[in-house]
Amino acid sequence: VKFRSCDENKKIHFGSSEPEDFRVGEDGVVYAERSFQLSAEPTEFVVSAQDKETQEEWQMRVKLTPQPAFTGASEKDQKKIEDIVFPWQQYKHSSPLKRQKRDWVIPPINLPENSRGPFPQELVRIRSDRDKSLSLRYSVTGPGADQPPTGIFIINPISGQLSVTKPLDREQIASFHLRAHAVDVNGNQVENPIDIVINVIDMNDNRPEFLHQVWNGTVPEGSKPGTYVMTVTAIDADDPNAQNGMLRYRILSQAPSSPSPNMFTINNETGDIITVAAGLDREKVQQYTLIIQATDMEGNPTYGLSNTATAVITVTDVNDNPPEFTAMTFYGEVPENRVDVIVANLTVTDKDQPHTPAWNAMYRMTGGDPTGRFTILTDPNSNDGLVTVVKPIDFETNRMFVLTVAAENQVPLAKGIQHPPQSTATVSITVIDVNESPYFVPNPKLVRQEEGLLAGNMLTTFTAQDPDRYMQQTSLRYSKLSDPANWLKIDPVNGQITTTAVLDRESIYVQNNMYNATFLASDNGIPPMSGTGTLQIYLLDINDNAPQVNPKEATTCETLQPNAINITAVDPDIDPNAGPFAFELPDTPASIKRNWTIVRISGDHAQLSLRIRFLEAGIYDVPIVITDSGNPHASSTSVLKVKVCQCDINGDCTDVDRIVGAGLGTGAIIAILLCIIILLILVLMFVVWMKRRDKERQAKQLLIDPEDDVRDNILKYDEEGGGEEDQDYDLSQLQQPDTVEPDAIKPVGIRRLDERPIHAEPQYPVRSAAPHPGDIGDFINEGLKAADNDPTAPPYDSLLVFDYEGSGSTAGSLSSLNSSSSGGEQDYDYLNDWGPRFKKLADMYGGGDD
Repeated sequence: VKFRSCDENKKIHFGSSEPEDFRVGEDGVVYAERSFQLSAEPTEFVVSAQDKETQEEWQMRVKLTPQPAFTGASEKDQKKIEDIVFPWQQYKHSSPLKRQKRDWVIPPINLPENSRGPFPQELVRIRSDRDKSLSLRYSVTGPGADQPPTGIFIINPISGQLSVTKPLDREQIASFHLRAHAVDVNGNQVENPIDIVINVIDMNDNRPEFLHQVWNGTVPEGSKPGTYVMTVTAIDADDPNAQNGMLRYRILSQAPSSPSPNMFTINNETGDIITVAAGLDREKVQQYTLIIQATDMEGNPTYGLSNTATAVITVTDVNDNPPEFTAMTFYGEVPENRVDVIVANLTVTDKDQPHTPAWNAMYRMTGGDPTGRFTILTDPNSNDGLVTVVKPIDFETNRMFVLTVAAENQVPLAKGIQHPPQSTATVSITVIDVNESPYFVPNPKLVRQEEGLLAGNMLTTFTAQDPDRYMQQTSLRYSKLSDPANWLKIDPVNGQITTTAVLDRESIYVQNNMYNATFLASDNGIPPMSGTGTLQIYLLDINDNAPQVNPKEATTCETLQPNAINITAVDPDIDPNAGPFAFELPDTPASIKRNWTIVRISGDHAQLSLRIRFLEAGIYDVPIVITDSGNPHASSTSVLKVKVCQCDINGDCTDVDRIVGAGLGTGAIIAILLCIIILLILVLMFVVWMKRRDKERQAKQLLIDPEDDVRDNILKYDEEGGGEEDQDYDLSQLQQPDTVEPDAIKPVGIRRLDERPIHAEPQYPVRSAAPHPGDIGDFINEGLKAADNDPTAPPYDSLLVFDYEGSGSTAGSLSSLNSSSSGGEQDYDYLNDWGPRFKKLADMYGGGDD
């Protein structure tokens, strides 16, 4: 059935006068609600169309006539199939007097889903009015025909019968858009294609499905009716605009059913769950389980399909139960002078959820502790209150405390809930007396005393007090604990302090005029206790130290300028027993004032200088008399050791023994000299030992290897024996043989250190074999030059062979020479040409007869 109105925006709801038998969908499709047998007479019922906004209603009568099916009947007797005729089209060869028809708008074909057949099921017949004169062929195209999914719709090419080949599913494809074509036998298009829309009519073939099988929600306890809890949602694959997809929700069951079986309700369209009854109490019921049902067909229990889900609603805690003490009075005890000690445990009960702000307890003292000696901490696990001492308690002052304590939660109580009397309790704390340490009064004790107090004098009395007034104890005993200079002693009974040595302010144990000593006072309690006290002695200065000169040694020059020496007076005493100081030189010996003069340049400094123009270099002891400003005065004579030395233009000493004058004492100088002498002796002994070892090595080589070359060695001839005949030496070894043995054939170990190395020797100047006596100077110079230029020559401290005379000599025997005769015949004037080195020899031999 269709409803048409000028206002296309009207929302129409269809209704049936026989809802048990017939149902009209929102799209106007009429359904049979049950299976029944129609009578031969037409069945009539009324379909109403109602405007949802204005509630205006229109009615229409529907007459339903049964159409009997005849098996085996002819095609003409079968159910008549609707024909779809192509619009007639004017062809060029047609008569111009005929009018062309407009294209038709074919209404959509409605085909229910999930049809049981039989298949193929005829839907409609496509026909062209040109089939009377031409032989035509029909075809359809589009998704469901020749496009995927293919083969759903087929057409008889001769008769144009359009059929469906299998059941359709609206949830997969809701509508098909096909095109029908008509061509002649040659494939020429005879008619324009027409569009065919096939709508799949929805059937209620899908159950509702919840998005979650279990839904979790929370609601605070004590919530008022109408409080929103949660929303459950289900979906239906059927058409949501039809009754098949319209869902309705309801609660099937509630567990537990206390305090009411209907604590919650659900909006049947939206799925919102809200409270409808008061009395939610977490302490009684912590969780509710609801079975929710969703039904399509707008919740019709007869025809709609249903599904269920579970909603778990947790009742959350609110602070509707205050903490309550388990007892009205708690007891505890604490020893005096103890801190950070737990003296009592306060226990409470709270019905709220444990370890939440509504359960966690906080304790506060409302009375009984004006000085703040206690505090109450909360145990996070047990929720107990721990009463703790934070300040020492004196038994002699307070023997008992009675505290008033209140308990609260971290969050305030819910509205309308009041604290009961059980939220307040009393704590009774007893203080236990213990043996306390004695204490000195005052501590430290300051005493002012002049230094120089002799031993045996009483200095002061330093006593202690025992705070234990309620214990049976004897008197205190005193002893010395610390006395750095060992100047004091204390009487063990009455605490009198007496000196045992002279008090000296200048002692190293005195800092800033203050001397500290520590004493101990002990009782005989159980256990014994002791206390310490410090005695501070402020020592007043007296003039008991004479000033001294500083430095003790100085250096000056022999002359007047520059020769000033700056000196400083040092006095261990303090003002007024110290500076300003007076400096002067003594009258004896007389040489002091004759040679020196002293001038004060400030209160602590003076300048010593030479009075005479020149004073011989040396070390002088200059006595200086220094007097302080004390009353009475104290003076002393200090000796200044002055080193007088030669100076340069800058006034610096240039003497060799400057070290002595610079301040080295006699002992240091003697030690340095002894060290130098010992070092020289060690060096000399080492050299002698090395020479002796070298001689022993050489002698050992001569004895072991008689064939060794003994040339250039020193032979020992100190034993005369029986004369030359007794000397069994091979003198031939002292001569260089005519034929030099090659170095290459010498055995290993007998080569001399001054021999030339075994390699090709460079060319160097050839030395003269037989120089003329007159050219001896040139010969020596040439030989020296040749040796200097010879890279293979041995070191300068080795024996050098300058020439080899051969086996014979052209000169005669030296024994034939007579100095007296030869001296007169020889002319030695040429010696004057040899240079200054031979001047003495020239004067001796070339000077003539004189």
